[in-house]
Amino acid sequence: MSIEPKASERAWPMPPEGGYSADDLDRLPNLPPHTELIDGSLVFVSPQTMFHTRTIDFFNWQLQSLAPSQFEVVREFTIDIDRQNRPEPDVVVVREDVVEGPDQTRFPAEAVILAIEVVSPDSVSRDRETKHLKYAHARIPHYWRVEDENGKAVVHAFELEPTTGAYVSVGIFRERMKVDAPFTADLDLTAIKARRDRTA
Repeated sequence: MSIEPKASERAWPMPPEGGYSADDLDRLPNLPPHTELIDGSLVFVSPQTMFHTRTIDFFNWQLQSLAPSQFEVVREFTIDIDRQNRPEPDVVVVREDVVEGPDQTRFPAEAVILAIEVVSPDSVSRDRETKHLKYAHARIPHYWRVEDENGKAVVHAFELEPTTGAYVSVGIFRERMKVDAPFTADLDLTAIKARRDRTA
């Protein structure tokens, strides 16, 4: 006598009518790490490349050492833009007064000073177009998009133009990034390497 296999249980949650809300990210069980909410839809990220990981590490540590005391620098942490959008920048600079404690899972967008996205092969359109517009709409003053150009980091830096509410480019940086906003920074981008130099 053969036994028919049981239908496999659905592995992914069924979205509610109207899409998920920002609060759902804290309630849904077993979501993969770094799940984002974009336009009411869950976005899962692919495994990170070494370039992506080392670039996040670089900006996280460099900006922590440079940021004035009224700011906090945090990696891979979601921000509330509106009910249907809770993206997770790779690095975010926020006002220190919104950092509450170890159980906190998100920051309000109005407290974000700088959002940094490191572009991955699966996030090109999200980082260049979708998030660019959403961060501007949320009036985040500064947005940096970091791209891999043959293994070297290239930073596209944008600042919010207050009259139009749109981002304007303040520079494309290779090898060295020197800016005075949102605070003074002089960064050696050549330090971002997918492989560590080994000496004999």
